[in-house]
Amino acid sequence: MSAWLDEVRWNGDGLIPAIAQEAATGQILMVAWMNREALELTAQEGHAVYWSRSRKRLWRKGEESGHRQKVLEIRLDCDEDVILLKVEQIGGIACHTGRHHCFFRVLRGDRWETVEPVLKSPESIYTA
Repeated sequence: MSAWLDEVRWNGDGLIPAIAQEAATGQILMVAWMNREALELTAQEGHAVYWSRSRKRLWRKGEESGHRQKVLEIRLDCDEDVILLKVEQIGGIACHTGRHHCFFRVLRGDRWETVEPVLKSPESIYTA
């Protein structure tokens, strides 16, 4: 039943990078990691579940903030080592900094410039 998971090329740590792309706009929202269980749960539940490398546990996107990702489609790249999730970003915020997406800095000359606004302060999102 989970033979499809055997086709994924997990790295040496049993992980695969996962790109979350907003289905409506095509914008890349974030990149995270998944282990086998996270990918299986994502497919079963219809919402993004990732593996937190820092916390060493499963992480359901939006479990604290409420900014969940409804998964509309799961794709595997040609090398079978990257997952693409086409999602609907609930609440419009994907980044823990309170921005719509995590790619809010642009290299301008020899420095990174922040070009995307904070939509909601992280202090008001994460109360724990």
